[in-house]
Amino acid sequence: MTRFNSTRLLATTTLMLLHHGLAMAQMPAQQPDAKSFKLGTLDIVALHDAQFVKPNDGKTFGLDHSPAEVGELLKAAGAPTDTITLSVDALLVKSKTSVVLIDTGVGGALQDSLAKAGIKPADVSEILITHSHPDHIGGLVKDDKLAFPNATIRMSDVEWDFAKSNKDAADIIKVIADHVKPFKAGAEVAPGITSVALKGHTLGHVGYQIKSGKERLFDIGDTVHSSIISLAKPDWAVAFDGDKPEGEQNRAKTLATLAKDHEMIFAPHFPFPGIGQIEKDGDHFKWTPSDKPK
Repeated sequence: MTRFNSTRLLATTTLMLLHHGLAMAQMPAQQPDAKSFKLGTLDIVALHDAQFVKPNDGKTFGLDHSPAEVGELLKAAGAPTDTITLSVDALLVKSKTSVVLIDTGVGGALQDSLAKAGIKPADVSEILITHSHPDHIGGLVKDDKLAFPNATIRMSDVEWDFAKSNKDAADIIKVIADHVKPFKAGAEVAPGITSVALKGHTLGHVGYQIKSGKERLFDIGDTVHSSIISLAKPDWAVAFDGDKPEGEQNRAKTLATLAKDHEMIFAPHFPFPGIGQIEKDGDHFKWTPSDKPK
C-alpha cells in the first residue's frame, strides 16, 4: 500500500469513528485476500479490505450494559475480553455478462484483493451499496477519482438522499454523484440479485438476496457486526445503528428467520471470509462458517 493510500485509509477510518462518536480503533496492517466459490452458475468471491480492533469500553457494543458483561460474552467464545475485532469485507458476484461488486470497504486492501481474484477495477460493471457509511463506500474513490471507472453505482433512493445530506461523506459524494442510479428497496437491481430493506442501521440500509438456480446467498450488510456479541445478544444496542430500537428489532427478526431457513449469508464484518450460516443456540444464536470459500 502506498503512503498516500495508507494516509487516506487512516483518515477515512478516523472519519468513520468520529461519525459514530467512537474512540479511535487500532488498525492492523491490511492484508489482501480473496476466497471464491460457486453459487449455481455464478462465481462468488469474498474480498478482504480492512480490519479494525476496537476497545471493549462500552462505547460500541452493549451500550446499555457494562464492559464486564460484554467481556463475559467474549470470554465464553474464547476471544480477548478487552478488544473487539471486526473485519471489513466486500463481495463480488460474477456471471457471464456482468461483474458486480457489493460494497467497497474503506479502500484498504480491496484493490489488491480484487487483483488476487483476477479482476481489474475497469472490469466491474455495477457496484451495489448496502448503505453509505464510510467503511462501505470509502473504496469508491481513489486519488479523488472513481476507483471503478466503468461501474454504475446503485443504492436505495432513501439511502442516497441520506448520503447526500451527510457532510462526513461529502468528498466521496461529489466524485460519485453522476454515476449513482438509485432504486426502490425490494427491486431487482441486477440479474439474480434483489434488494431487501433491513431497517435500523441507516435510513435506507438494504441487504442483497443473490439467487442462481436453487442456490441462495444473502448479503445482510450491517444487520450484524460482531460474530460473537451480535448473535449472543441481538437485543443489545450498537453504537453504529442510527435507530437503535429499530436496529435491535430488525437484527432479532432477521437472525430468527435465517436460523429457521438455514440460508447461507455473507456478513461483511464477521471474520473473513464472512460466509456461513446462523444457527439457533438456546435462547440466542451462533455463527457456523462455511467451508465453501477456498
